[in-house]
Amino acid sequence: MHDILRAVGSALNDIENRVSLAGHTDAAPYGNGDRGYGNWELSADRANASRRELVAAGMPDDKLVRVVGLAASDLLDKKNALAPLNRRISIVVLTRDAESRLFGNARLEGNDAVKAIATELAKEQKKPEGADAPAAPAGAAPTATPGRAQP
Repeated sequence: MHDILRAVGSALNDIENRVSLAGHTDAAPYGNGDRGYGNWELSADRANASRRELVAAGMPDDKLVRVVGLAASDLLDKKNALAPLNRRISIVVLTRDAESRLFGNARLEGNDAVKAIATELAKEQKKPEGADAPAAPAGAAPTATPGRAQP
């Protein structure tokens, strides 16, 4: 994972857009949850560890506008809440419009911000192929699902 995040961080340096990063877990209770460290803390730590790798790859810290832990609140495999696929990070490259809506005068918080990011990402994915699509930076590694990375 270390090498993948460093490659992603290096590739994202070639674009000017800022980034939102989220850590996720499956729905299984974390083994130490009764002592105050549960899926929320685990997902936040997962996101922050990923942030450190991106920064170590040379990404300016201020390029990351949001680093959050979402626990099991946004399952990738909704039919199987315990699926390992749900344990992941999401890296979302924000458009200027999305960033303006998120952090402009009408700043959104919590799940509203996450939903706004997801909505913007969905709009970008629905555009016809080649419509306003920027070219991939040279040497960028392909991803299986835009905006989603497997830890």
